[in-house]
Amino acid sequence: MAVPVKIDFVSDVSCPWCVIGLKALQQALDNLGDKVQADLHFQPFELNPQMPAEGQDINEHLIQKYGSTPQQLAQTREALRARGAALGFEFSQANRSRVYNTFDAHRLLHWADEQGGGRQLALKEALFHAYFTDGKNPGAHEVLIQAATEVGLDATRAEQILAGDEYADIVRAQERFYTEHGIHSVPAVIINDKHLISGGQPVETFERALRQIAGLPELAATTG
Repeated sequence: MAVPVKIDFVSDVSCPWCVIGLKALQQALDNLGDKVQADLHFQPFELNPQMPAEGQDINEHLIQKYGSTPQQLAQTREALRARGAALGFEFSQANRSRVYNTFDAHRLLHWADEQGGGRQLALKEALFHAYFTDGKNPGAHEVLIQAATEVGLDATRAEQILAGDEYADIVRAQERFYTEHGIHSVPAVIINDKHLISGGQPVETFERALRQIAGLPELAATTG
């Protein structure tokens, strides 16, 4: 019988390491097969809550926020590209040139979670692809509506949500909840409300943790 495991994946759709973390987590779950039954929910976190709708040049933003040098930026991008490729995800720096506000994406993701059927996961993946592969603005309503439609969500309802302020209060409340509980960087993967795995960890890290939490035999050690 599969062991039920609750997973809260705190992240932002403009966070590249969140893509790495999600893909690694999914592969770890695939490796466990029917031994674990994951109940996965995406929780909101904004890397840049004050970002205006038009966004900011990504190089300018990273230099201002982190003090990164051009060489450091290039090294990080290559590391992300390689990690993403190994996990089956394409990061396209040629297309992605700006950082955007993502609050509306989180509102739509909350709605998608209410619809069930894995639609929140599908929408999250669609938005990751729209931003990191295609270079689209994940805060633009037309991009959000298109992504929602692609994953089988009601386009008219998505448009209605985005035109107003539905789910704004609950998204802000969730953001406060996680920051008040010590989450200040993402991805933050919280298992069964008490086990925290931070950052874009390798597949083996997630699999070992899931095995331990679910009471399964430990992952066999690998040798180089």
